[in-house]
This record gives sequence, structure tokens and C-alpha cells, in this order.
Amino acid sequence: MKQKKIPMRKCIGCNEMKPKRELVRVVKAPDIKNDNGEIVEKGELSLDLIGKKPGRGAYVCKNTECFEKAIKAKRFEKAFKGQIPDSIFEGIKEELKKVE
Repeated sequence: MKQKKIPMRKCIGCNEMKPKRELVRVVKAPDIKNDNGEIVEKGELSLDLIGKKPGRGAYVCKNTECFEKAIKAKRFEKAFKGQIPDSIFEGIKEELKKVE
């Protein structure tokens, strides 16, 4: 019998390939646009524990050390193509501590 393929993802903090279930997804929700195509509301950044939220995602280990490395190296800004306020990172860090 064939073994199931285990999906692998790269942690943006430590840059190691790990099984998807060992990582947590940080997701940026899609921007809301009006009829003219202008952005009305920017998408929010949040922690996706089940891996099903819509939007652009980046994976990070379930520890705050990797999360801190990703913030310091500005890897979230690269992944989501824009500036992210520090206040949002503080909220996500608190949620991540609960998961640890």
C-alpha cells in the first residue's frame, strides 16, 4: 500500500521545511474594493489555526522564537507585499503564545 504524501511548507522564521501540521499559518485577508476597483478596506492579518481562511498565507513554527526572527528580518512584509504595523504583530504574538 502506498504511503500518503505529507505536505511540506517552509517556516519563514527559521527557513526549514517542515510538515504542514507542525506549522501555523499567518494569513492576510483579501482587500475589499469598490465598483471602481479602488481599495476601500485593507485586509487584516491574523493567525489561521485551521488553515482554511481565504487570503495570502505564510507559515511559521509554533514558537515565538521563529516568529520574532521573521519580524526582525521583515519576512512578513515581503510575503504580504506591504508595511505591517507593530501593533498587529503584538496581537498575533499573544495568540501564538496560547497555541504553544
